[in-house]
Amino acid sequence: MSRRERTAAQAAPRWHREHDLPTGVLWPAVMAAAAGIVAMWPYTSVIAPGSWSLTVVVVIVVTGLTGMLTRTLLKRRPVWVRDLVTLGAQIVVAAATVTQLVAGETAVFGVIPTDTTLVVFQTLFASAAEQITFGSAPLSASPGLQAVLGAGFAVVAILLDQLVAQRGAVIAFLLTGVIGAMPMIVTVSGVNVVWFVMLAVLLILLLRQTAAQHPEAPRRSSAAVTAGVGAAALASTMIVAPVLPVSASLTGTGTGVSVDASLRLGDDLRQPNPVEVLTLATTADTAPYLRLTTLSEFDGQVWRPDRGDLQAQSEGFGAEDWGPGIPVEEQSTSIRVIRMSSSWLPVPYPATSVQGIPAAWRLSPDNRTIASRTADAAGNDYTVRSLDVEPTLEQIRETPAAPLTTDPDAEPVELPAVIGETADEVTADADNDYDRLIALQSWFRSEFTYSLETPVEEDFDGTGADAVAQFLDVRSGYCIHFAGAFALMAQSLDMEVRIVVGYLPGARTTTTRGEEAVYSVSSDQLHSWPEVLFPGIGWVPFEPTASLGVPTAFAAGATTGGGTGGATPTEPSAAPTAAPTTGPEVERPDAGDNAGATGQLRSLDPSPVLFTTLGVLVVLLMPALIRLSQRAVRRGRARRGDAASAWAELRATMLDLGVAVSDAESPRMRGADLVRDNGVDAEAMRVLTDAVERASYARPTEATAHGLDEALGSVLTRLRHSVDRPSRARALLVPRSLFASRGQDSPLLA
Repeated sequence: MSRRERTAAQAAPRWHREHDLPTGVLWPAVMAAAAGIVAMWPYTSVIAPGSWSLTVVVVIVVTGLTGMLTRTLLKRRPVWVRDLVTLGAQIVVAAATVTQLVAGETAVFGVIPTDTTLVVFQTLFASAAEQITFGSAPLSASPGLQAVLGAGFAVVAILLDQLVAQRGAVIAFLLTGVIGAMPMIVTVSGVNVVWFVMLAVLLILLLRQTAAQHPEAPRRSSAAVTAGVGAAALASTMIVAPVLPVSASLTGTGTGVSVDASLRLGDDLRQPNPVEVLTLATTADTAPYLRLTTLSEFDGQVWRPDRGDLQAQSEGFGAEDWGPGIPVEEQSTSIRVIRMSSSWLPVPYPATSVQGIPAAWRLSPDNRTIASRTADAAGNDYTVRSLDVEPTLEQIRETPAAPLTTDPDAEPVELPAVIGETADEVTADADNDYDRLIALQSWFRSEFTYSLETPVEEDFDGTGADAVAQFLDVRSGYCIHFAGAFALMAQSLDMEVRIVVGYLPGARTTTTRGEEAVYSVSSDQLHSWPEVLFPGIGWVPFEPTASLGVPTAFAAGATTGGGTGGATPTEPSAAPTAAPTTGPEVERPDAGDNAGATGQLRSLDPSPVLFTTLGVLVVLLMPALIRLSQRAVRRGRARRGDAASAWAELRATMLDLGVAVSDAESPRMRGADLVRDNGVDAEAMRVLTDAVERASYARPTEATAHGLDEALGSVLTRLRHSVDRPSRARALLVPRSLFASRGQDSPLLA
């Protein structure tokens, strides 16, 4: 055996015996399981807590344990046998685990799938697909999502385990990053700082594991370099993340909207990224307001939603609220709910019939709304027939408002005196109920300003009596404060009143459906407004909210339009140009272009997706950037005659490319090997070895510096060309030399 062969055999004899394991099976299994947990983490912000998370964690852990056990039992077998058997065992065990956790009662012994099991999974997958397509975040933890996520992360866990075991750190990291970033990208939500830090730490550990398993890596590693790369990766994460639209909380919000009747609409209106929640096509000249539910009972602190009797769709909405002498016009509105979760369906008022909804939805004749105790609004596509009730100005002035009705068994509510006193003062000049309400509407729109922040800053963000009194003093708030104050003031005038929760008409799009215009309604157009009951006419809405929509105004005589700009008499129009208002215009998130029918569709903000991608790339490329900087420093020293730096760069490049490096070789032996095996230029190699030998026994001279960097560049170029492209790519993205021992950089020893 030649000296070179003996040296190579001494350097790494057992790495070339294929029946040996790299460095054990415990650490790769732990790393694969950690990567799976990191990939799963962001899903906790878009799916409500439930059995799905336990299923995913169990699948990840069981998959890792199966791989570790199989590799241990087969450690004396050839590598290809060990890997193939391990993969098969993980697939079988993962499938059995998911079956047991999701549909164990349909399987033989709880783990062997049957035909019934397959049918159950098919049904669950279809249910989950519908929930994901039409639901809004956070999604409920349904059995369908448990099945989909359990099966999906079983595949992810197997892939990660195989990649880590095969030293595929970069691919494993990319897989983890893509799977984990998916919830943020799909929901266009903020980047989670904690997750980014976890991802950066995972990258460090994966690279450290890869370097430790490499056949030609030194037996000792440099903790200092590892710590340096880790600090740089974490620093980059913390530098990039703060400039993103980031939520540092561990639970995020998705793109959807969950609507209840609590009148805490401010939290929804203050969301930074409005999204489209529904679309509608209508035969009306302008899109109608859409109501979800009404609130009639006030206990002094909150308005409570009406809980009237619900009846089957076949029974209809009940008797008409308007008399035979009131002109009406039929209209049809087709509505598709996209990202709104609610137990009420949005409908125009007054609805007369509905088509296209499941039987679980029932009708409320008291307020002509549609509700369900089991179904959700998201995903429904239906058509509502409704009327445009158009009394003349004379008719409504001649009709007094219905007197306030109270429950004799309820505890009386004492309102602050300022509410009744202000109502009397504002309406003193009016001589009928309709004109009194118009006076209140005009007063609010001219004397108040719209603000989402003032109620929070002044601590009256609610609809209680005390909050209304403070709102009348501060004179700044948003829709629920205007509606609540208007309602209590109307009650003080002995009128039957209620508050409606629903949506503004939305923005008209360029799309049409036949002769019908299509409108888009966004989440920031959630709204509330008051209604007053006029016997023989019905519930008449008013729009007191400053700078929003069109105030209610009925036309005299036989004119059928509502207001000077064509606003319907039964629902105030939201078109900002339809009628002038006396209130000041203010900038607000739920007005703007999307507040009216003439606005343009709001496009989704792509910055979260772009910045998420940028953050992943920065973390991924950090080792490569550090290595390039290190190479530039060494090349600079080589130009000044530093032979040790030139030789250290040569050795580092060999490690990066996977070229065998033996610490027992002298510089001349290594140079001869590179010339013979890798096609390195002999003259350039001679310049390097001469410089190293001269530096070892004498002080550097100008002759030493001459041509050293050029020779190094030539050697490195030929060395890189001697390996295949995948090796060059790995050398760039995963520079193993960063994690190798730097104590061997002395030219005499290396």
